[in-house]
Amino acid sequence: MNTVIRWGVVLVLAGSLAAQTAPTKKRRKIAKPVEPPVTQQDVQSLKDSVAIQQQQIETLKQELQKRDQAWQDTQQKLQAAQAEADEAKTKAAALEATDAQQQQSVDKLSGSLSDLQTTLTSSALTTIDDQKRMAGFETVLNRFKFYGDVRVRGESFNQQGVLDRNRARVRVRFGMEGKAGDFTGGWALATGTLGDPTTTNETLTNNFVRKTIALDRAYVTYNPQRYKALQLTGGKFAYTWLRTGVTFDPDINPDGFSAKLSYDLHGPVVKNFTVGGYGLIFNEASKAGDSFATGVHANAKLQPFGDWWTAVASFSATKWNRPDAILQSSAFAVQSTTATFVAQIPSLTQPGTAIPTIFTINVPGEGPGCQNPPITLSTVTNPITLVVKPVPATPNCVFAPNGMTNSLTLDGKHFQGGFFYTDFILNNTFKTPFKRLPLNVVAEYENNLDAVAHPFSGTLDPLTGQLVQLTNLGKQSKAYGLDISLGQIKNKGDFQVGYAYLRQEQDSAIASFVESDQRAPTNILQHRFYALYRLNPNTVASFTFWRGRTLNTALENAVLVPGLEKAGDLGHSLNRLQFDIIYTF
Repeated sequence: MNTVIRWGVVLVLAGSLAAQTAPTKKRRKIAKPVEPPVTQQDVQSLKDSVAIQQQQIETLKQELQKRDQAWQDTQQKLQAAQAEADEAKTKAAALEATDAQQQQSVDKLSGSLSDLQTTLTSSALTTIDDQKRMAGFETVLNRFKFYGDVRVRGESFNQQGVLDRNRARVRVRFGMEGKAGDFTGGWALATGTLGDPTTTNETLTNNFVRKTIALDRAYVTYNPQRYKALQLTGGKFAYTWLRTGVTFDPDINPDGFSAKLSYDLHGPVVKNFTVGGYGLIFNEASKAGDSFATGVHANAKLQPFGDWWTAVASFSATKWNRPDAILQSSAFAVQSTTATFVAQIPSLTQPGTAIPTIFTINVPGEGPGCQNPPITLSTVTNPITLVVKPVPATPNCVFAPNGMTNSLTLDGKHFQGGFFYTDFILNNTFKTPFKRLPLNVVAEYENNLDAVAHPFSGTLDPLTGQLVQLTNLGKQSKAYGLDISLGQIKNKGDFQVGYAYLRQEQDSAIASFVESDQRAPTNILQHRFYALYRLNPNTVASFTFWRGRTLNTALENAVLVPGLEKAGDLGHSLNRLQFDIIYTF
């Protein structure tokens, strides 16, 4: 139809143009005046008019084409819209068909949702209760802190004339401490032989058996908030006063009670002052007097020339009451594996006489059997039967895990003198140009005021009971120590190297409780070289070289190498090397 319209318009315009240019027959019959001839200008004007009309026709064609294209686009859109409408009607019909089913499902879901809401409400209430209990547990748990360490050690011994010894050892310690109000309580477990409080080591031996672990600490401390300077402690606790291995081994946690007052001061020199006392129970007797130690201590933190030099000066005095109980301990306390007895055997050749004979027998490692062991040795010799009733030799029952080196009476049941320690320690720290390399110097002087002059010195013949090599050496009551080190082990990469010297006389301290790693408990000249390096915040590697010898081999109970040393000799040095990896948590 659009094409017909376009051609109709063209014919109309053409007819109009022809009417204007062609003369009619009617006009030829009528006489008219002669018109002027058509000029070239008139023809050109006519051509221009035709061109303009042609241009208008082309413009009209283009507009018609655009309208036709717009009409086609509109038709396509209408068709697409119709298709979408049809599809929507189809979906609506499908939805209407499933509406009934959905409504039924909704009704079922509504019922289930009601049940679920009831269940969730009950579960939420239970969860709230659990959260409250967990919060309460966390509150309690936050009052406690856990601590401990694991140490693996390789150790070797070598001494002239003695076979070398090598062994591996482990140590495990674990503890917990909690605070509630003014009270702090704690406990700790540690490995180690039950009868030896001076060590927490367990040797890797005995056919892979499990290692012993036992209660190492159990204490309660009262520290009131209103008076923070006061601290009262009871139970089995860590030392509350400054000391070294000269008087107490670092692995010992004493039993008893402690009281301490500590004041932080703001003076130009004195920064802290602490004073206190303690009572230590080491033997409770049901039918005799108890054995205990009482002591006092005081120390002051000083900075006489600013913080480049910090000194802690301390003094302690410890009085031991009835220490002879230590010499009456059973085999359980000393972990003895053998005991020596002197028995009187009737003579076969001289009737009515007896021959003293020494017997060594095995006894339980952790049980009674040292004092008055219930055993009888009998030997049948035709035609005479000999019955031997063993008599215990007391020195084998003495509580001395590392040997008894103090001077004793002839019967071995009493110390020659008493024990009243006075101990002075000066601990100095000097800053150096290198922050991680402070210089540390510790000096110590200890004296046993209750020691007595030796009435004799020598050895006791076990068969005759006679003393040999008698010598009067006077009191053996003093100990001198010096420890110098450079560095620290606070942070990763820190290291420390040092040297320590100790000269400890025979009766300066009770041999049963002093440092267990040195050559002997007392009567020693000891050197110690050490180095430590912190591998990471929780791990330290260390090396310690102990070199020591007996100070005076002429004293009774002096530690001698069997078959190599005798009384009066210059002691042979024992070298002891320790390689440690310590992991702390």
